[in-house]
Amino acid sequence: MAKNTIFKYKKWSLLFSICIIFSISQIGAKGFLRTDGTKIVNDNGEILLRGIGLGGWVLQEPYMLQLSGLAKNQIDIKRKIYDLIGKERTSEFYAAWVKNGIRKADIDSLAKWGFNSIRLPMHYNLYTLLIEKEPIKGENTWIESGFALTDSILNWCKANEMYLILDLHAAPGGQGNDLAISDASDVKLWNSAQNKAKTIALWRKLAERYKNEEWIGGYDILNEPNWGFQDSEDMNGNREELNAPLRQLYIDITKAIREVDQKHFIVISGNAWGNNYNGIFPLWDDNMVISFHKYWTYNDDQSIAKFLEYRKQYNAPLWMSESGENSNTWHTNAIKLFEQNDIGWCWWTYKKMGFNCVMEIPTNSEYEKIKAYWKGEGTKPTSDEAYKGLMQLAYDYKVENTLFKKDFTDALFRQVKTTATKPFNNYLFKERTPLVINASDFDLGRNGYAYFDKDTVDYWVSSGVKGYGNKGRVYRNDGVDIMPSDDPRSNGYCLFSIEPDEWVQYTISVRKQGNCNINIITKAVDGAGMLYLTVNGRKTKTFTTSDNASDWSVLEVKNVNLKKGINTIKLHFIKGGFKISRIEIKR
Repeated sequence: MAKNTIFKYKKWSLLFSICIIFSISQIGAKGFLRTDGTKIVNDNGEILLRGIGLGGWVLQEPYMLQLSGLAKNQIDIKRKIYDLIGKERTSEFYAAWVKNGIRKADIDSLAKWGFNSIRLPMHYNLYTLLIEKEPIKGENTWIESGFALTDSILNWCKANEMYLILDLHAAPGGQGNDLAISDASDVKLWNSAQNKAKTIALWRKLAERYKNEEWIGGYDILNEPNWGFQDSEDMNGNREELNAPLRQLYIDITKAIREVDQKHFIVISGNAWGNNYNGIFPLWDDNMVISFHKYWTYNDDQSIAKFLEYRKQYNAPLWMSESGENSNTWHTNAIKLFEQNDIGWCWWTYKKMGFNCVMEIPTNSEYEKIKAYWKGEGTKPTSDEAYKGLMQLAYDYKVENTLFKKDFTDALFRQVKTTATKPFNNYLFKERTPLVINASDFDLGRNGYAYFDKDTVDYWVSSGVKGYGNKGRVYRNDGVDIMPSDDPRSNGYCLFSIEPDEWVQYTISVRKQGNCNINIITKAVDGAGMLYLTVNGRKTKTFTTSDNASDWSVLEVKNVNLKKGINTIKLHFIKGGFKISRIEIKR
């Protein structure tokens, strides 16, 4: 190679390398999230937050462990566990719970599924002591392990280019009467100067630590305050507005944060679980986000009208910082409403015991014994039995051991944008081998497209009437009712509570065109039912199901033509009163 050619080659190689290095460095250089009028932006422009909350990890609410009515809050849960297994083993369980609950694999998975932000519900006791336990009254002891834990989450978020929003979920002294949220034995924040001072100091400490971190999205300074502030008069006879103490604490926290950090936005919440802003406005900082929470209400413009007015009046962005605990139909419609109105969102919650979440923590027999004992329905488990059940629960808290709810994430992302359906499983009929379709594995998609059910949402706050969606509360979060099944050849679940005019759809692939028999496995609940099929739009005759309530029976639909490639099979219900566990296709 000639010298001038070598020189040019090295020159272009150097330039290419510089360009590559520059490009890579720009991947993470998006700048701090901040407000720009009514928008949240970074250096690349507007950002619509699509997030998830890590509820139940460092702050256990009883319902997330299926302990509603059995424990008031995490303090109570720990006390009950301590009574069963002692101090040392209780500490071992909680260390394993925290270690296993959120790891890099969790954050990687959340990014893969489409989330661009995480809201971290923080318990103050991870970072500092109770005021009663401070060695020197009025001073603050800082616990490095809590900050290090937050550092880990931040580093994993950085690697995935996700924003981490810090949320003070449990404040010193407790921020309201809902003790499960604040993990307090009594509400001591609002009447305690020391607890207020500790809350302010904690936020200053956090802001000082993370002031230069671009992947810290912002500071959500107090989760869901719920306290009945009363109008009052000061010593001069001036009347204070409702929520004045909340506003003042927010101002004091903001001042402390701004002493060390002028870059990150600050999120405020109204009283009454985040939505009562009486006496909170006007805003006192030019980098603030107005948040609200939304549960069990209608998904219409009227349901968010007052927040849209706040955004316009105070020229600040909105963020729906917590919602969920409803059906997939409600979730999809809520997110459509938010995004049509340029509002970012954060769902609740990532992991718990129960079906309407991203990852379900499975139970175990020993843990069920613990629950039965606490309910007064069983004998006290031995210390070893209880320890085994709790440690198994902590082990199953790992992302690889939890049950991924793909219908849940599909409803949060894909279904918001399309009415198209998608197979729940990739069922392939190979002609010589019978195909077994689990009845609970109907297509992914919206109500009216993948299935039709008459009770798909819970609007009880708006309507006063409790809705259920999936009445069985297992396996999937769609409107179709699913319960455990005793059919040994099923996946352990079946459809039930079937009503007239409801239907479910299954999409399958077929290797070769031809006629086949479709067997529907049913069991009577209230006499015989009636149904018909449509296969690729072609309707069969009507069939009557067995009235046998003791055993699973076969309803045979003969000589159904399936084409090569994609086929859709719909089961239309004329009369309910029966269960369906599976569908078999044979030639």
